[in-house]
Amino acid sequence: MSGTSRMNGIELREIVESIVRSRFKLPMVTGMVEKSEAEGGCGVIGVACTVPIEGKYLLQSLVQMKNRGNGKGGGIAAVGLVPEQLGVTRQVLDDDYLIQVAYLESRVRDEVENEFLNSNFIVDHSSRIETVSDYQSIQGLEVQPPVVYRYFCRVRPGILEEFVHANKLDGMERSAAEDEFIYQTSYRLNHRYYSSLGEKKAFVLSHGKDMLVLKLVGYGDDVVRYYKLEDFKANIWIGHHRYPTKGRVWHPGGAHPFIGMHEALVHNGDFANYHSIVEYLAQRGIRPLFLTDTEVSVLLFDLWSRVYHYPLEYLVEAMAPTTERDFHMLPVEKQRLYGLVQAMHIHGSPDGPWFFIVAKNDPRTGEKQLLGITDTSMLRPQVFAIQDGPVKVGVIASERQAINAMLRRLAEDGKVPARFADVYWNARGGSYTDGGTFVFTLKDADAGVKRLECTDKFGREVVVPSGQYHQSVSSQSSLSLSASVASQLQSLEQMHADRSSLFQYLGPLLRSGGFDYVVGLVEELEKLGSRGQGSFWFAVEALTMLYDRIYDSGEKRRASLLQVYDDALTRMFSSIPLLDGDHAREFVRLDWASRKRLLPPLKVDNLLAVDALDFPVEGSESMARYLVECYQKGWRRLVAFNLRGHRFIANGLGPGTSGLRLDCFGDVGDYVGSGIDGAEVNVHGAAQDQVAQIMKSGKLVVHGDVGQAFMYAAKGGDVYVLGNAAGRPLINAVGRPRVVINGTCLDYLAESFMAGDPYNGGGFVVVNGLRPTHDGRFVEQASPYPGGNLFSLASGGALYIRDPHGLLSSDQLNGGRLAEFTERDWGLVRPYLEENERLFGVGIERDLLTVGGVVLSPSKVYRKVEPVVLQELA
Repeated sequence: MSGTSRMNGIELREIVESIVRSRFKLPMVTGMVEKSEAEGGCGVIGVACTVPIEGKYLLQSLVQMKNRGNGKGGGIAAVGLVPEQLGVTRQVLDDDYLIQVAYLESRVRDEVENEFLNSNFIVDHSSRIETVSDYQSIQGLEVQPPVVYRYFCRVRPGILEEFVHANKLDGMERSAAEDEFIYQTSYRLNHRYYSSLGEKKAFVLSHGKDMLVLKLVGYGDDVVRYYKLEDFKANIWIGHHRYPTKGRVWHPGGAHPFIGMHEALVHNGDFANYHSIVEYLAQRGIRPLFLTDTEVSVLLFDLWSRVYHYPLEYLVEAMAPTTERDFHMLPVEKQRLYGLVQAMHIHGSPDGPWFFIVAKNDPRTGEKQLLGITDTSMLRPQVFAIQDGPVKVGVIASERQAINAMLRRLAEDGKVPARFADVYWNARGGSYTDGGTFVFTLKDADAGVKRLECTDKFGREVVVPSGQYHQSVSSQSSLSLSASVASQLQSLEQMHADRSSLFQYLGPLLRSGGFDYVVGLVEELEKLGSRGQGSFWFAVEALTMLYDRIYDSGEKRRASLLQVYDDALTRMFSSIPLLDGDHAREFVRLDWASRKRLLPPLKVDNLLAVDALDFPVEGSESMARYLVECYQKGWRRLVAFNLRGHRFIANGLGPGTSGLRLDCFGDVGDYVGSGIDGAEVNVHGAAQDQVAQIMKSGKLVVHGDVGQAFMYAAKGGDVYVLGNAAGRPLINAVGRPRVVINGTCLDYLAESFMAGDPYNGGGFVVVNGLRPTHDGRFVEQASPYPGGNLFSLASGGALYIRDPHGLLSSDQLNGGRLAEFTERDWGLVRPYLEENERLFGVGIERDLLTVGGVVLSPSKVYRKVEPVVLQELA
């Protein structure tokens, strides 16, 4: 066997064929191959960091996504380990395979070690993984997790030579042959001791280099606690809560992550073509043993990457094919190549909906990778984020609030400078824009420090704007504001200045001042707020405006500024006196401990601030249910603060809720504002999935992005969104929804829109296609609408899209048509754009009508999409 391989096309083909033939010698699974369980909506998270971080930083994110699991499976994977914590040298960690075996029956360990490990490998180090003494001490953990032993192994030279010769793999590189031997040995062990159709005594958790996997019947955070990983360090972590929807789950083998060779994969979703994929794999000598979608997904990944040597771009194309308009938007040469990939592998492509997170080590290059891949339907939620500071962090999760939960813990311990990311975004599955895939790659840099890069499917890098810095000082001001600034703030308060006046004064100061100056300004506002109830609300409004608005912050990173403002708002709301028997105050507060003190307000305009921190995120005692109780007691001004992914906020209020205003601070969970009928809800920050579903009337303002299925089946309401919407906004909406989205959306906007005649009380959507810049401007996105499905099968309402360059084309429409934008249309949408300007500072003339430095007429800036009448579709 040669140490290297020329690996030309002919040699590679011969090696692949030899590998496939060798796998047909493996023992077969007998019986009908059926999926053991179906999957519901799981919770997934992954993080890559330039320095190793402890497992405890997964905990809060997993806890806040616990509603995405049902206790029937949880797991973690770690890549980029610290050798001292494993009791080995760096050379052993880099060179040896780290095999972890889970023993459900401890009596089989000697048998497994003798038959599969000692006979095949030189074991340089082995140990039992430490656990808590009593698994029942972890609340909710009902099934005893397996005993896990860890083995650092090298394949015995004679055994490897025999394997290579017997399977005609002489042209393979030694390391590749070792990988295949490890892979097949693990299969044999699992078949013997754990096939899902047979007895379950032991199985291989992981066998790659510099990586490990642990899982159990429970939740992902239970894994961290049970195996005492709070202080265990790695550069990359992934975590998973499983939500199988059928089957009796009593064993951990079906939990995620699943392994290929040097990668581990977690999965949110399901796919209908499982049997097609199993057949595709069987034709290549690969047979699943654990019988889940996730297992066959990682088997595909390993086949295409390790056996076929596909570059990542082609692997993703095989996994999530580019179709329809997106395919035709590709360069001609890519169309040809992608067409070949699809022709070969389309019957092996998971049909979705799914979202994968993969943690991967490449022993050849030393690179570690964290990947997020979404399918073309984009029905499973996914968010990506980067914080770029002295330590650079990339995070992928099902929910933005889970990302913020992790960053919050890291910031509290001084690992990173802020608890907010510098950028957040969503992927467009199977698209020409980003391919639905983003990869965080850790590479060695000078002095052993890791460097983190983020690229999309096509290798284009996601870059955080340079020239700005995070706060590196404490939040204590060392400077005093000038007397004139303090005096001016008091004058503005006495004049009851509105947001516009406040922003006009503070904007230039925030651009030129340093972090110390900003902290001093915030402290002055807090002092001003302590002087009386009128001054208090002025200070809250000023801080809220600073938190919400986009502006030029000079050299200061917005993420650090948000932390300063958020801390100040939390301190101010927490300073409000608790409600008691004597509550003759304009502002009062309640929290979980004092929740039973709830009384009706003395006056209709009294304000109640509720600290959400210790309330359950959902359920009968949740924050959402408590806010309903507050409303039923007569409270009409509510503030919910310290939100940590709390779901269903402003749901269940009932009909006719005009006069209620609810302001949300923190990280709201799914379904905020769904079903409201008259209430005003302000979300200070981004919202998540299922926002404003079946909304009937009222007002919703979101100072950020919204997630999947925004305003599904809504019937009305005025809604304003500062940022982007993810996939499928306003599907099946009817009646009178009137919506302004200042960004864009991924795809399927207003599918089956049935909002009547916009001129006669019907609904419409305005899409401005803008994005904020780090210097406070709103600029055009690459496309006002990148998707291929716009206003599909709509029968009523209208879309108004800012498209001064005519980029929108008729091939993006299916049941809609481009129509003239008239003065009547401008008269219809202008009042909403004026309110949009008041809320977000998106100027009608400055930001919307100015193109290339010239102010144009609305008809040259906006384009109208209206439904095609049924006779025209016939």
